[in-house]
Amino acid sequence: MYAIMGITGQIGGVVARTLLAAKQPVRAIVRDAIKGQAWSDRGCEVALAIIEDRASLATAFREAEGVFVLVPPSFDPLPEFPEAQAIGETLRSALVEANPERVVYLSTIGAQAKQSNLLTQHTIIEKAISGLPIPVTFLRPAWFMENSSWDVAPAMQQGVIPSFLQPLDRPVPMVATADIGKVAAGLLQVAWNGRRVIELEGPYRVTPNEIAATFAKLLDRSVRMEAVPRVSWEALFKSQGMKNPIPRIRMLDGFNEGWIDFERGEVGSQKGTVALETVLKTLIARGH
Repeated sequence: MYAIMGITGQIGGVVARTLLAAKQPVRAIVRDAIKGQAWSDRGCEVALAIIEDRASLATAFREAEGVFVLVPPSFDPLPEFPEAQAIGETLRSALVEANPERVVYLSTIGAQAKQSNLLTQHTIIEKAISGLPIPVTFLRPAWFMENSSWDVAPAMQQGVIPSFLQPLDRPVPMVATADIGKVAAGLLQVAWNGRRVIELEGPYRVTPNEIAATFAKLLDRSVRMEAVPRVSWEALFKSQGMKNPIPRIRMLDGFNEGWIDFERGEVGSQKGTVALETVLKTLIARGH
């Protein structure tokens, strides 16, 4: 039995569907029984659990051959990341109690970075569960190609996409969520010992300008990127409701300055197969 967190989302859903296609038993871990019904209809066992509750997580993880751990994103964390500290402790305790055969934790590119930033939340959780007496893989994917969902409307309506990734000709490691889910499902089905890190990106790195050019091709109209001045970010993010925008700003700095990357660089990362154009076609069709 494979216990899957985040199954109602993009990545967890791909993990589960890939396992089901391989005739593997799946336990869908959901917060809401109503959301679990669709997975029950597919033949999955359903377990109710919330990330803040050790007891429910331990029950959901128990007797699992493999557990896929995906924590809800926090884009506006409190200073010093107390939410991630609490999640790390809860996960560690639940995994120790349940003692599954192996764990795949969805982390992030740059989890090894020393500079504090939004992705430090994963650094904290990795540290909390890295010493478990259970085989653990930290799957560290690149920037999600699906983040371009925010670009669809401005590309279609104005032909100008605001970009926080800069300079506009700098290649950025990116990956499709479909590749992440398929790789995670494969990792769950293979035994290993101890702790390991798998770094994952798409078939090639992509510049912001290339994203605009791909939109232009698919929409058959002129589309260009426009860099959002760094000096304006804090006020802009606060105007959008963020209380603590500094971690997000520092994350963007990390990508732009190059200190958020893979430990082994581009040469050491595993490569997915889904191209940016495939992802953008899907986003445009959905109208995002």
